[in-house]
Amino acid sequence: MYGLGPQIYFKSAFNKFDCMVILASLFEVIWSIFKDSSFGLSVLRALRLLRIFKVTSYWSSLRNLVISLLSSLRSIASLLFLLFLFILIFAMLGMQLFGGSFNTINPNEDKPSSNFDTFPIALMTVFQILTGEDWNAVMYNGIVSQGGVPSGMWASIYFIILVLFGNYTLLNVFLAIAVDNLANAQELSRLEELENAEKQDKINREMEALVQQTPSMSRKGSPNPDTGQLAIEEGKSNDVNKKAEGAPEGEEEEEEGVPKAIVPFSSLFIFSSTNPFRVLVHKCVINRWFDITIMIVIGLSSIALAAEDPVNTESERNKVLNYLDYLFTGIFTIELIMKIVDMGLILHPGAYIRDIWNILDATVVICALVAFGVNSTSGGEGSGDLSTIKCLRVLRVLRPLKTIKRIPKLKAVFDCVVHSVKNVVNIAIVYFLFMFIFAVIGVQLLKGRFNYCTDMSKVTEPDCMGNFFRYEGDEITSVEARVWEKRDFHYDNVIASMLTLFTVSTGEGWPDILKYSMDATVEGQGPSPYSRTQMAIYYVVYFIIFPFFFLNIFVALIIITFQEQGDAQYEDGDIDKNQKQCIEFCITAKPVDRFMPKDQTKFQFKVWTFVVSSPFEYFIMALIAINTITLMMPYYDQPDQLDDILKYFNVFFTTMFTVECILKLVAYGVRNYFRDAWNIFDFICVVGSITDILVSEYGKEGFINLSVLRLFRAARLIKLLRQGSSIRILLWTFVQSFKALPWVCLLIGMLFFIYAIIGMQVSLFGSIFLSPLSVFII
Repeated sequence: MYGLGPQIYFKSAFNKFDCMVILASLFEVIWSIFKDSSFGLSVLRALRLLRIFKVTSYWSSLRNLVISLLSSLRSIASLLFLLFLFILIFAMLGMQLFGGSFNTINPNEDKPSSNFDTFPIALMTVFQILTGEDWNAVMYNGIVSQGGVPSGMWASIYFIILVLFGNYTLLNVFLAIAVDNLANAQELSRLEELENAEKQDKINREMEALVQQTPSMSRKGSPNPDTGQLAIEEGKSNDVNKKAEGAPEGEEEEEEGVPKAIVPFSSLFIFSSTNPFRVLVHKCVINRWFDITIMIVIGLSSIALAAEDPVNTESERNKVLNYLDYLFTGIFTIELIMKIVDMGLILHPGAYIRDIWNILDATVVICALVAFGVNSTSGGEGSGDLSTIKCLRVLRVLRPLKTIKRIPKLKAVFDCVVHSVKNVVNIAIVYFLFMFIFAVIGVQLLKGRFNYCTDMSKVTEPDCMGNFFRYEGDEITSVEARVWEKRDFHYDNVIASMLTLFTVSTGEGWPDILKYSMDATVEGQGPSPYSRTQMAIYYVVYFIIFPFFFLNIFVALIIITFQEQGDAQYEDGDIDKNQKQCIEFCITAKPVDRFMPKDQTKFQFKVWTFVVSSPFEYFIMALIAINTITLMMPYYDQPDQLDDILKYFNVFFTTMFTVECILKLVAYGVRNYFRDAWNIFDFICVVGSITDILVSEYGKEGFINLSVLRLFRAARLIKLLRQGSSIRILLWTFVQSFKALPWVCLLIGMLFFIYAIIGMQVSLFGSIFLSPLSVFII
């Protein structure tokens, strides 16, 4: 301030912020001197870390992200105000409906921490339900408090509406804001890249003009070194452009099924492109059955990895699998050698090591060979437990990733994930910076306050001595020793604080951590119920910033990345993505073929006229709706009268749907009837319903149960929903999304498999033994 002067100093927002933090810290020091206690303003010191955002002036993509986030504060503020009103209304409504009623749920246990007895606790209970954590337990307590399942089921309506409109609708607006902001940030980065490219082109043109004006020879008659250097650079750039232009062509040829040509360079300085041995190896490598064989070997190798016993490492099964591992590694080694002979190693374009997937294959094979070599040199005695061998052998779990390159659609999904990981760096930096700030604030507020005595009547460690009685009602059940313990998640240091906050951000078990925080007293003392309810503000702010906003930014990044990857395929084409989809739809669309009898005097034409009429369609739809209602009526321990009534209804509806099926068979004919997929579906439901009635009446009890086929009748309501254009668009979107879903599920399953094998191989969890007295429940 002295160097810049007050007027210039306070022009900077960071300087204003520093001044405020310093004044708050001075007030905190003075207060602690005279009052011997903390006023709580020391947590503002952690906010000084926000000054690290000054580095954004040198990092354009991060700067654009921060600018977009700051520009979205107006939208977020409006949404937060709406969210607060929503929580406020439902909290007051919950107090009117359930206030004081949670005390009578179980007289032998304490009142649930999530209740509606006071306004602050009601607010936090509604907020907990919005986060989705244990909301079903709160709903169950609400039902029980109103008389249980027979008479208190109406209470579930309150919680269902709260989840539908709050969690599923209102909170997803954060995702919409995140998508918009991230799109703006990437657009700013793209515009800056274009500006930089234009500036660079302008500089290059000026340099070329300058070179043309200067003589090409120096005074001594030698070529101008600048001109020569420029020519060399132009030659390099031309080579690079040729490589860049040639790569996609090769990929397109390979994708279109054209046999890949041999690399026109010498392989390993030994095999020329016309060498008979290399030509033979090339034909083997590009053969379709070669890839199929490798895929089969990868699958068998993955099964062998999953079949290993991580606990009993010297078992006979592991010995057999070890020999199979030698076999698989030998096959992969032969594949590696053949591809190196065919493509060359590294020095020329198209070489083996110049492909990232080949690097992955080579890493897996080489590490397996090194592990076998170390194992053989040590004599095989105890070497299997060495951490070095474990670390090398664990890379075998990457073998399933070799299949990604061989499945184009799976590779496209994987590429989108990789591009998303590349773009996630900026968001991760901001995410962990804010998490670190909240962790430091958590240490300032809650360090040393998550200790407790197993006897909750004792609040200090010196008093937590001796034994105490455990009660159930008025009876003593056991005598236990008092132990001074610490919660599993606490804020005693920054690392533990970040782990606790990360657990809270996942939404799992955070209500318990919230309760411990609100019960915290002072350092070194045990909890006191609701002694610091203001700590709930800390978690509400954290939840709004992280699970509600930042995690949605990660989702938004995936969405935008997938959109960009889809649009990137059409950048150099004459049509865009939507135009190509329209053309593909026109090519693949099939005309609607509606059958109509030729002879209008026959009985078939009269039946057809009746079947296709609107009254008949509406009548069948009404029957389906009523049948759906009857399918919802059975319940456990229902009276025999209701059972008989539902049985008669089932016979009636089955008869009506059978008559419908027969009429349509007469009207359309057998061949034309089974051309429609809905008719096939109706026919299967009718045959299954008739079989279910016959088996129920004349078959043995428990022989076979086909009543589940009745439920498929409700699926025919989709035909009614298809009448609306908006619902038809949603159904079409739902069906289209299933095309890429199998590949996404396959990639997720592959990731689960790899992590499961890593957990078994690296002695992280595979060597954990259970106590004989422990109970393990799956």
